[in-house]
Amino acid sequence: MAAKASQGKKEAARLPGCGLSLPARRSPTLSLGPKMAAPASVCGGRLRRGLWSAALLLRLCLSAVAAEEASSSAEFDVRPGGMVHSFSKSLGDYSCTFTYAAQGGTNEQWQMSMGTSEDGLLFSCSVWRPQGKSYLFFTQFRAEVTGAQIEYAMAYSAAASGGQSDVPLKEEEFEVSETAVTHKEGKFRAELSKLLIVAKTAHDEL
Repeated sequence: MAAKASQGKKEAARLPGCGLSLPARRSPTLSLGPKMAAPASVCGGRLRRGLWSAALLLRLCLSAVAAEEASSSAEFDVRPGGMVHSFSKSLGDYSCTFTYAAQGGTNEQWQMSMGTSEDGLLFSCSVWRPQGKSYLFFTQFRAEVTGAQIEYAMAYSAAASGGQSDVPLKEEEFEVSETAVTHKEGKFRAELSKLLIVAKTAHDEL
């Protein structure tokens, strides 16, 4: 039993969103960690949105402890050179695709993790550089999910590492639709190290 509990805790730590602090933030930014933004269709009251977003990720994290099989991770290289590249991964009925173009430096090892809640109502996708801050110059980015509708998303210029906290993008640098989080042309400052999406699955509408 002790071994299983320990294994569950490790899985929860890898699941995107787990371990994030939950401070309140101003609209339109929603917070779980330093920054969380919502698509325009998910507006409703600052306090209600903040509490609901906190509950969503908390439920997802707790579910991971009880359902290890409902998660998946993969490493991939983010390559500079100015060309558009994509990395995609699926988990059951859902998929997540990260598309980008970057300049400068050398290849960086990134990771994509996906998970579903035990009740099947939530799907998460996280893309980040485990070493923390990326030193590439991103000219564009897009993270898109299929099979689910985005409830909340966060984007960071630096990911938490070595005792350092996540550093969020400014809210005007990216936008969130029902299925994707994307850079804003002319506003994005070319720094990206982490993206997090929490989406509602079709099961939630049944």
